[in-house]
Amino acid sequence: MEKPEHKPGKTSRRGFLGKALTTAGTVIAAPTLLNQAHSHTETAQANTGEMTTKLLVNGKQHSLEIEPRVTLLDALRENLGLVGSKKGCDHGQCGACTVLIDGERVYSCLSLAVMQEGKKIVTIEGLATGDNLHPMQSAFVEHDGFQCGYCTPGQICASVALVDEVKKGCVSYVTSDLNNPPQLADISETEIKERLSGNLCRCSAYNGIVAAVQQVAGQETPSPMAEILVRESQEA
Repeated sequence: MEKPEHKPGKTSRRGFLGKALTTAGTVIAAPTLLNQAHSHTETAQANTGEMTTKLLVNGKQHSLEIEPRVTLLDALRENLGLVGSKKGCDHGQCGACTVLIDGERVYSCLSLAVMQEGKKIVTIEGLATGDNLHPMQSAFVEHDGFQCGYCTPGQICASVALVDEVKKGCVSYVTSDLNNPPQLADISETEIKERLSGNLCRCSAYNGIVAAVQQVAGQETPSPMAEILVRESQEA
């Protein structure tokens, strides 16, 4: 027996019921599927271990969703876009990542961001006031305390901390009399070099860096012109 042919454009009773049931099933299943997708998203976020961390950086409050293992350096550079602090060795050996936390210099590559909540963080971007440079920044420019400039942000932050440490009466490894810490007016070049020994400069701009610190300390800085001593030969 031959099956009846359906004319184009017409739907059979069986086809109509099939489409209706499919549509109804989709409507019923849609909320469930959406809930499952949302649940999977929340689970994925939970698996990443991210947590809300609030950081006070350069006078501004920031709320970050980061993992507990994220370093302060990476949070500053990758999450806040403050790329002045440089990633050099990433092992706390070069000082290029130095920032100020509650007035003290800290290697941000060795500090976890989540541990800095409630603390005042200052990076190289926060030292200047508008277009007015910090005195240490101006001194670095005047005495050419940099060449390639990669280590300069850390050098400047460390130098700012150095001045504050001397004002507080902090001593260093080379301080001769621990009962009489050096004052800014008479801090020696040896003291300055020792206190900045944690910041390395591959360009060897150390003379300019020391001169910059001396200027901010209120001392008379050496002449930028090199002094060459010429001795006449005894034979002559």
